[in-house]
Amino acid sequence: MSVRKVVVIPGDGIGTEITEVAQNVIKKVAIHNNLKIEFTTAYAGGAAIDRFGEPLPEETLLVAKGCDAVLLGAVGGPKWDDVEPAIRPEKAILGLRKALGLYANLRPIRVSKMLADYSPLKTEIVAGVDVLIVRELTGGIYFGDKCESEMIDGVEQAWDKELYSVPEISRIVRMACEAAAKRKGRVTSVDKANVLASSRLWRRVAGATAKEYNGIELNNMYVDNCAMQMVLAPRNFDVIVTSNLFGDILSDEAAVIAGSIGMLPSASIGDGPGLYEPIHGSAPDIAGKGLANPIGTILSAAMLLRFSLNEEEAAQRIEQAVDKVLANGYRTQDLYRTGLTKVSTEEMGRLVIDQL
Repeated sequence: MSVRKVVVIPGDGIGTEITEVAQNVIKKVAIHNNLKIEFTTAYAGGAAIDRFGEPLPEETLLVAKGCDAVLLGAVGGPKWDDVEPAIRPEKAILGLRKALGLYANLRPIRVSKMLADYSPLKTEIVAGVDVLIVRELTGGIYFGDKCESEMIDGVEQAWDKELYSVPEISRIVRMACEAAAKRKGRVTSVDKANVLASSRLWRRVAGATAKEYNGIELNNMYVDNCAMQMVLAPRNFDVIVTSNLFGDILSDEAAVIAGSIGMLPSASIGDGPGLYEPIHGSAPDIAGKGLANPIGTILSAAMLLRFSLNEEEAAQRIEQAVDKVLANGYRTQDLYRTGLTKVSTEEMGRLVIDQL
């Protein structure tokens, strides 16, 4: 039996608590599914700045490149707001994505009936929503040339350059099509082709790439219309594929639709070991108090098992265990309501493990 290597980067704030819970869940399901998983802890973000003076030490990069997957808690916090921009904690995430060749972010948005009333939208609109957002991660305006300040004819201006190539677009659309083939077979490609030249290339390449896949239905949608339709009729979507900037915005909108960012996982995958993390921040104001919701990290661990270790059964067992705990009325503080049972971060982890 081969040993799978997982690097755990707790990060900052509540990261230490939630990654410990998720790690214990992985250990439990590994016993049941006869898996051998070896864990290593590494530092990134603010914790790495405090120890090494930089957000992503070379040692962390080396151990990450040599593993099968990375489980990340959360990075950043007010403590590091005044550090130089070049060494802000968030640089660790961008650095990891680049070093590991992670060009796709997968953000599943799933709303079960038991949590539908947490959404700001009407229950009948969101109950049963199951959307996968596939966001391009390493191109576009975030990585293009930029100028923070220059004087033109006595007027200060700043600019950012949006740039995409055919290979960058085709590989992310292929990933979306392959994901859709295992779901409902529908891909919505989101752009702003009525205004942006880069989006017109995106639309053309997306259409050509999707034709390579039998049984895949591709629809094009402008980003502003998509944002509106995500609120009006989110169940109409299956897989959404889009650029870095648009994906950043739409995935955060979808997170609010689901009712709680504490519940949502994500995966960044590509050429190297995948990076798995909850979508929420480090929440330093509640760190160490047992108030954090670990479910987003637990479900990120399930994605780790599915996409990096190819252990679909183990991933499904974790997801089903989470559903059972929620169905039994257990909630962390962020989701607690009268009539339910409030539990701590650690207790929620134990409940999931008990269901396993």
